[in-house]
Amino acid sequence: MSAPRLVHLTTTDMSLDWLLRPQLEAFADAGYEVIGMSAPGPHVNALRASGIEHVAIDSLTRSISPARDLRAFRDLVSKFREIRPDIVHTHNPKPGIMGRIAARIAGVPVVVNTVHGLYALPEDRLLKKTLVYGLERVASSFSDAELLQNPEDLDVMRRLGVPHSKMTVLGNGIDLSRFDPGSMAGVRSRIRGELGLGPETIVVGVVGRLVWEKGYRSIFDAAKLLDDLNCVIVVVGPCEPDKSGAVDASAMEAAEADGVRFLGRRDDMAELYAAFDVYALASHREGYPRSAMEASAMGLPVVATDIRGCRQVVADGVTGTLVPARDGRAMAMALRELIESAPVRKAMGAAARMRAEERFDDRRVVETTMRTYEWLLGRSPLEATAAV
Repeated sequence: MSAPRLVHLTTTDMSLDWLLRPQLEAFADAGYEVIGMSAPGPHVNALRASGIEHVAIDSLTRSISPARDLRAFRDLVSKFREIRPDIVHTHNPKPGIMGRIAARIAGVPVVVNTVHGLYALPEDRLLKKTLVYGLERVASSFSDAELLQNPEDLDVMRRLGVPHSKMTVLGNGIDLSRFDPGSMAGVRSRIRGELGLGPETIVVGVVGRLVWEKGYRSIFDAAKLLDDLNCVIVVVGPCEPDKSGAVDASAMEAAEADGVRFLGRRDDMAELYAAFDVYALASHREGYPRSAMEASAMGLPVVATDIRGCRQVVADGVTGTLVPARDGRAMAMALRELIESAPVRKAMGAAARMRAEERFDDRRVVETTMRTYEWLLGRSPLEATAAV
């Protein structure tokens, strides 16, 4: 039997590389012909070096542009008809909507979608929920399977009328062998030396794109309230000046004046986590935050907002602390407790690594996804998974 041709569709090549590459490599090792499809970018070479073919859709963009989105939809239909995949697996809100419909119109036999976190939340405005949930309900009628990263989205999808038999809670995972504090001998002192940080300084790490919905107002407010302590907040993530809601340069300058360090985009995340003492995530919206899983796996206590996604990663009071969103004072108080107590940091960090080993292994995600593919291709029965 020839190798099934599998296309994973995302908006950007960064998602294929940073978020999905270990899974894509695992599917290739299992005998699939794997193709990543997205807008072109600087991560294409890394994908190809890993043996993952990339097909560029130049018209795909993160921003909302009706004319360009219509062109992207036509391009997707055309490309699917050209390469004739056996499976199209879509990710992210926009390609998730367009890709499912385009794949079905193009006659793709199997269409799978991963819900990384519904773009609307129950507490959002009615207009936003109506639009997002309406599009999701329509697009889901074009798929064969819906893999939900977060169990909190399951009830919403059911209320939207998505068939129960179509849904599986997938969870999320990371490479625990890469994010392993036991493999970091000597790294902590080296990275701290490169950053000019002394051994006694408590480093609070923050990782995420520099957009306000990642909660940077709370982070910056917390920095002001912690200026009496020997600590520094280090932010890792790219600026996105063209993105709606981007953190502006003046806000970054003000935060730097309060002692916040900005490192920009980095590719050595495991090493950076090894140099941190605490991790903070102040997002307003998450699906199942990878950075918090990575920090937990690296044995860091995590202070995160009490929202969908963060609730699945952080065991409040055990592996970290959950605080209200948009509350810089609460974030500062939780961070202060950890900054001032090495024993608490140590205990929570050890519990965080244990939780990661139990719940965040990406091999489980690959296995669940593979079972779905095999069932839909008619190769074997779909075994019961964690949440159908």
